[in-house]
Amino acid sequence: MKGRAILIVRTIIRGLLGLLFIWAAVSKLGNPHSFYTSLLAYDLPLPAGLLKVTAIVLPWVELLCGLALLAGFWTESSLSIMLVLFPVFIAATLSAWARGLDIACGCFNLKLFGINSESATAAFIESARFAFFRNIILAALVGYLLLTACLGRQGDERRRSSRSIAQ
Repeated sequence: MKGRAILIVRTIIRGLLGLLFIWAAVSKLGNPHSFYTSLLAYDLPLPAGLLKVTAIVLPWVELLCGLALLAGFWTESSLSIMLVLFPVFIAATLSAWARGLDIACGCFNLKLFGINSESATAAFIESARFAFFRNIILAALVGYLLLTACLGRQGDERRRSSRSIAQ
């Protein structure tokens, strides 16, 4: 029973992460210029050309990772990509927060849930401070899923090898 409960929890987390990444991707793909402007607002010491490429490529990476997680295909690959992305997200939001930048993270279109982008709720959810802590939690969830997937695979390999030795 315990193993089944863990599998259910892992499936729910995987599905929620997949939906979240799809939502982030669709939000950015719907208005790539707005996302590019959000990237510029971070005032990072990066060339504008790199930020333009990021504004074009990142939403597609997020979309593919989200769809793969929902479909259950290439799960470990998608989680690995996400595990590379989250430290970048964490560093960027921490930098903006530490420098006191009053910017929206550019992550999600809150209008999908009827939240006015000018509201105090939207300002809080889109703030660099909230995005920083959200990214840490999401990175931990991705790490948990990836770790348990790898440990599960190792356990399967051990069981197979012990069966072949016993035969």
